[in-house]
Amino acid sequence: MDINELVAAYKRLRIEQVIDYTKFNLIAIDHHSTRIEGSTLTEVEAQVLINEGLTPKGKPLEESLMLTDHHAALLFTIEQAKGKKILTVPVLQKINSLVMKSTGKVYNTMLGTVDSTTGAFRKGNVTAGSSYFPNFDKVERLTLELVNQLNERMSKPLSLDEQLNLSFDAHFNLVSIHPFYDGNGRTSRLLMNYLQTYYDLPLAIVHSENKVGYIQALIDTRENADIQRFRNFMVEEYAALLKKEIERFKAMDKPSKGTGFNLLF
Repeated sequence: MDINELVAAYKRLRIEQVIDYTKFNLIAIDHHSTRIEGSTLTEVEAQVLINEGLTPKGKPLEESLMLTDHHAALLFTIEQAKGKKILTVPVLQKINSLVMKSTGKVYNTMLGTVDSTTGAFRKGNVTAGSSYFPNFDKVERLTLELVNQLNERMSKPLSLDEQLNLSFDAHFNLVSIHPFYDGNGRTSRLLMNYLQTYYDLPLAIVHSENKVGYIQALIDTRENADIQRFRNFMVEEYAALLKKEIERFKAMDKPSKGTGFNLLF
């Protein structure tokens, strides 16, 4: 099945109507997005933390705070998108401020102090591995241009493929501007989810076990100035996610064979 058929099949199953599925899916997004950024929490630990407020033993408190902050940012993002709230630079800054609420730092620069918990733009240049990002004095203009371009494209009728590509392009372009001192990856993935929610699409997850491929796709796309490379990676991730969820739902929905289960004690 191509991506259009997968999305249609996913929606026909009405998976979102399963009890707690939406919360389970959101926690999966929290889990994988924070794992990409270094968290060691397992998915079960993430579920217990969000559902019951219990921090896992033996894990740094900062990792739990990173996850709960991401969850708050994700809920805000979805609320904005479902309400068809216009995308603005302050909205992006708000998302970033929620992502960094408990783990952000204060940066002292020659141009002043920047508190990364506030969603403020960086006032210095940054690199990540072999990647160099735009000079800090271009950040505000580039972010505004991106928001304006997204709003312009969202004002026109788009096919499902175009809607997905728009979400993937937004993800790539924001993380490539790298407007904040920290939380750029998480904020960019949330921007992607904003657009998917806006168009009532299943939400994409960049799985943490594919972190190397994800980072390489970002690098290859920049080095070759070819957005299709990142789109291809994300479509593969998205298709794999939908297939897995469809198969899981169908297995759960099948009538049980036999009379029940055996108690193993």
